[in-house]
Amino acid sequence: MTLNTRLVMIMLSLLVIAILTLFLLNQYSQNEMVEEIQDSSTMVTKALQMSIEDLTSEFEPDRARLKEYMKEAKVKGVKEITILSNEGEVIDSSDPARIGKKREIRQLEAGIRTAGGAKGKSGAPIRDYDLLVPVIVGDEQLGYVQIDLILDNVRTIQHENFINRMVATSLVFLLGISLIIFLAKRYTAPINHLADGVRRVADGDLSVTFPAAKGDEIGELARNFNEMVEKLREREILEKRLYEAEHLSRVGQLASGIAHEIRNPLNYISLAIDHLKSEFTVACPEKAQKFIPLADKIKEEVRRANYMVVNFMNFGRPLKLRITELSYPELIEKTLPLHREKLAEQRVTVRTELPDDLPPMRADGEMLRNCISNFVTNAAQAMPDGGAITLGASYDREQKCFLLTFSDEGCGIAEEDLPKIFQPWYTSKEAGIGLGLAITERIIREHGGKIRVTSTSGKGTTFTVELPNA
Repeated sequence: MTLNTRLVMIMLSLLVIAILTLFLLNQYSQNEMVEEIQDSSTMVTKALQMSIEDLTSEFEPDRARLKEYMKEAKVKGVKEITILSNEGEVIDSSDPARIGKKREIRQLEAGIRTAGGAKGKSGAPIRDYDLLVPVIVGDEQLGYVQIDLILDNVRTIQHENFINRMVATSLVFLLGISLIIFLAKRYTAPINHLADGVRRVADGDLSVTFPAAKGDEIGELARNFNEMVEKLREREILEKRLYEAEHLSRVGQLASGIAHEIRNPLNYISLAIDHLKSEFTVACPEKAQKFIPLADKIKEEVRRANYMVVNFMNFGRPLKLRITELSYPELIEKTLPLHREKLAEQRVTVRTELPDDLPPMRADGEMLRNCISNFVTNAAQAMPDGGAITLGASYDREQKCFLLTFSDEGCGIAEEDLPKIFQPWYTSKEAGIGLGLAITERIIREHGGKIRVTSTSGKGTTFTVELPNA
């Protein structure tokens, strides 16, 4: 329901309530006024009846009866009753001092006229009315009845009705104000919340979202705001990717410039090792058994360093995968000997938990070997006091993918650093360049897989690689 609809409904409801209230108050006032007039008429009729009885009676008027009548009549606005003969003599009166006195009949007019002049207890003027009624029985006029009336009860009813209508109108007005204030607060609160969110977005916080369950203008505004924030997030991601691409392009250009300067010495070292191995084997055949494995390790390290230079040079370029069928346990056996001496110095042991029925996988063996080396190196660096590295693997036949795990017992990774560990150039080590995990994540992604990481401070970290069996 929209705000306009709610406001119209509130106004219509208030109008109906006001009309209904005023109608009920008017009906009540009319009924009360009719009852008051009926009571006054009854009192006047009773006074006339008593006057006829006194005028036609052969005995003295019963003044006690008139006195009792006046006790009730005064409540209904009858101030005084005077019974006059045709000659103007006061035969009976509610004021005993007037009995026996004469009134000038000619000065009296039949009917009702205003007397006025008196004031009530509150100081407000009281309007008196004199009612003179001739008493006629048959064709003979017996005298007159003069009734002094105060019709302030009717005026009081009208005044009370006016006050009640004013109070009722004020209450309806206050109810309307209360509803409008309530509606305003209900709408201004989410608007203020939206304004606060806009300020946060302007400050760069794009994690702001608003519930848009309502179908009114606020809900529409929240939905539009969420769409705007979502587009800003997408734009920020694109800008980051563009910046990363530009940065990697510069790195690629730099790497291309120094690649030959690094690879040429590596090639010379590799050729020198081959020459030394052939010469040393002929010159000292008794030591060849120890020298040849050492020379092979040196050449393997040179080859791996050359491969790293190529990866560094091609980091900003698409990777070229050489997919072959390989055995993961055999790949582990080829990779770990290169780290054995370094791990022994750091008092780090490596455990493997590989099932015997693990099927062959299709991947780039050299790149996957590089990933394993990065995981092992990082795990060892996270345990300066020694510990154990566990390499695990399993195959999900339903999903047709390998799950490769790399766990350590190191210091762990801070929760706020987890989203950054795969970013290029991010490192927490003084000697690192921040490309190891970035290259690893890119290699796994190029294979169609992904990496998950869980870490507990002080207990260790586990990397899980999901690798489809392409």
